[in-house]
Amino acid sequence: MDTTATPHVLVVGAGPVGLATALLLRARGPAVTVLEAAAEHAPRPGSRAIFLHRQSLATLAAADPALGTALVGNGLVWGARRTTFDGREVHRRTYTPPPADRAPFSSLPQPVMEELLRAACRRAGVGIRWESPVTGLTSSPDGVVVRTPESEHRAPYAVGCDGARSAVRRAVGVRLRGPRSPHAFLVVDVADDPARPLPCERAFHYRDPRMAGRHVLTVPFRGGLRVDVQCRPDDDPEALAGAAADWLPGLLPDGHACAVTWASHYRFQQVVADDFTDLHGRVLLAGEAGHLFAPFGARGLNSGIADAAAAAGAIATGDVTGFAAARHRAALLNRQAAGRALSHLTAPGFRQRAAQRLAAAAAPRCGRAGRWLDSAPYGPRDAGVPGSRY
Repeated sequence: MDTTATPHVLVVGAGPVGLATALLLRARGPAVTVLEAAAEHAPRPGSRAIFLHRQSLATLAAADPALGTALVGNGLVWGARRTTFDGREVHRRTYTPPPADRAPFSSLPQPVMEELLRAACRRAGVGIRWESPVTGLTSSPDGVVVRTPESEHRAPYAVGCDGARSAVRRAVGVRLRGPRSPHAFLVVDVADDPARPLPCERAFHYRDPRMAGRHVLTVPFRGGLRVDVQCRPDDDPEALAGAAADWLPGLLPDGHACAVTWASHYRFQQVVADDFTDLHGRVLLAGEAGHLFAPFGARGLNSGIADAAAAAGAIATGDVTGFAAARHRAALLNRQAAGRALSHLTAPGFRQRAAQRLAAAAAPRCGRAGRWLDSAPYGPRDAGVPGSRY
């Protein structure tokens, strides 16, 4: 077996969180090697995680100002938020987007985000080893040995950023715990049509009559629109996706080309790792390797960027125990916030449904009621991921 030169830190996973972790580590000095199971040019379909909060942008820009500029320049800051109930508008807010250097967020497809992060990592001297799945990992008080099919990598620390099915998490024996939502959601990406541009607004539609009373969220991003449909308990999400040509045009401007570029469906997990480090404090977990929750409020990606920053700081200072405690606490807060948003959306109880109807009836005379309907689907803001939200 070939034994590679020893990097200071190993990062497993070349998604947004892994790349951010590598970049933030390099900004503090250590050499970094990223191990990624996929091929460099493997297809990466769909917009997936599209929303970077203000704090995430600031964190990445501090490590590479050119990256911060590119993330905003290649993204979108919409100028309106709108909410309807049974087809009637109950809240609207319009505003002038601020200058790029004070952007409150940026909405761009995850593949574009990853491309920009990879370019920043190259500038910083981060090495990425593609087609290098983790086949084994051993930690000790002195460091970590990570095995891939072709090599054995040794380092003082490793950071697992390899997603929901994390090989790193499994290797160190950490478990995810929490409930799984029974409710299915369908997400469809629609390409923008220059002849009939999509409205540059985020819109949430309670009980949308155009979708037979289902909730619908539409979120613009650079180059397209995310359409998120809350399925009914008896819906077949695949059949609903297959029938998109029938229902999707009704949600878009008349005459829009309606080109679907990606569709997927999912049921949310609300799980958090028992611990964010291994027994010896040499392996750290970040992003979906450490937590999975409903993404309302864009919590998944942005909490992962916060994990990345905390992991880089912990390795630089040696305070891995403090990292584990702080990020576990933040993950629990985010799960609670996302759970509140999910409960609001699904409204399983009579009181929840009645509160929504009463707020919708009061909204024309009470701005607070409309603002609540507009904000409640995303959960509270003070949950470990500071910054703006949908």
